[in-house]
Amino acid sequence: MKRILTLLSLGLMLASCVPSTPQTRIQQEPRKFANLSARHKALVQQGQITRGMTPDAVYLAWNAPSRSFQGSKDGNMTERWDYASSYPVQVTNFYGSYGYGYGGYGHHGHHRYSGVGFGIGPEIAYVPYRIASVWFVNNRVDAWERAK
Repeated sequence: MKRILTLLSLGLMLASCVPSTPQTRIQQEPRKFANLSARHKALVQQGQITRGMTPDAVYLAWNAPSRSFQGSKDGNMTERWDYASSYPVQVTNFYGSYGYGYGGYGHHGHHRYSGVGFGIGPEIAYVPYRIASVWFVNNRVDAWERAK
């Protein structure tokens, strides 16, 4: 039983590391793909988008956005999907503490402790940045941009 749980846990961890591609999203959402035009199906399979596509087509081609914004322009409903990534940056962090308090009662009665500690250490921080945006007007792609 323990071995089965270990293998199941390992399988789930590996499955979560599998990258999401247009093909895997199409397999997971066959109805969304079936509703697309032949032209849009071909573009989605290549991971590309074009004007006039629906949000479902963009999702299949590029995946879910990192953030989305809704609005209005010239009386039309608008939505913007932003896609983000991040890059690592090494930073130096200072940390320190001074502590003084009371411990519990022990073998020799009530005791106090004192602690002072500080240091400087490197850390890795991840800085987000926008890699693509898609603008929808009335639920159709109106414009898009992608970093080179």
